[in-house]
Amino acid sequence: MTKRAIFDKPNVLVAGGAGFIGSHLCDRLIQTAKVICLDNFSTGDERNIDHLLADPNFEFIKHDISQPFELEKLPELQKFKIEFQGIQEVYNLACPTSPKNFTANKLATLLACSAGVKNLLDLAGRYQAKFMQFSSSVVYGPHRHGGQGVKETYLGSVDFLSERSSYDEGKRFAETITENYRQVHKLDTKIIRLFRIYGPRLKLNDGNLIPDFINSALDNADLVIPGDKNFSSSLCYVSDCLDAILKLMESDINQPVNVGSDVDVNLTKLCQIIIDQLGSKSKIKYAARHLFITELCLPDISKARAELGWLPIATLEKGLEKTIDDLRASKGLKTVRESI
Repeated sequence: MTKRAIFDKPNVLVAGGAGFIGSHLCDRLIQTAKVICLDNFSTGDERNIDHLLADPNFEFIKHDISQPFELEKLPELQKFKIEFQGIQEVYNLACPTSPKNFTANKLATLLACSAGVKNLLDLAGRYQAKFMQFSSSVVYGPHRHGGQGVKETYLGSVDFLSERSSYDEGKRFAETITENYRQVHKLDTKIIRLFRIYGPRLKLNDGNLIPDFINSALDNADLVIPGDKNFSSSLCYVSDCLDAILKLMESDINQPVNVGSDVDVNLTKLCQIIIDQLGSKSKIKYAARHLFITELCLPDISKARAELGWLPIATLEKGLEKTIDDLRASKGLKTVRESI
């Protein structure tokens, strides 16, 4: 295929760009690229990208990726000269991820992980763009106790008929179609397997652990853990996640890469840190386990460390401070913190 001219900055497409991680990624990419953000707000939020809408190098398109679309036919994208320059990179984060509304989003999740991924891969193929599929630690199955992290070569153990199979098996299939497009069409594809990521812009009151814990602590209400005192999780701050994303896209790696913290954090201790940081009067309580919020495997991140030179560097305490600041601001509370 003829190499396309890049006039000043590369064109990049971020599907799911109004979501938690997607909006932070748009913030990073806009510094060096022209960014097309595609989202249907199924779980994303316009507030996450409001600050970018006036930037001439940013354009938002409301669309469901499971439905066909042609970027060159959209008048608002004429300024990006796609018919001449094409698209250089595609990042696919589009998939409903609301723990609270998980059941209602089952079919939308299946379509996003199948038809949606195909549509974006077809687009990447048309422009010979680099493509990154955002996968998840759920492809490995349930938490394996003992502190040993899972390597990318572990085949996993997922019940493809379970109540949460639309997401778990959906993410596995999304990897499969991505890899097969690479093999058949010789695309430069990346698969990033994210473990639990947290930080500012995670939705409140949606079943997301850390923001809901912080919100409860700010209100001096009970912090409710969906499980018992042994519930633990890997927790990686969003800025570290972004560093890994950009390093992986620039790399020659085409096989899956684990990205997350390899430290197992006990949620009871986490809640106590939040209570102590806020000087809250909250108590820690336990409730029935949630279908979507479960204990996940710990990652073995030796591949990311060796081949990308990546390690998470934000401490849990600093990450919590930044997340607390964001929630304080959204609640109209005063905050003074130094950035990480």
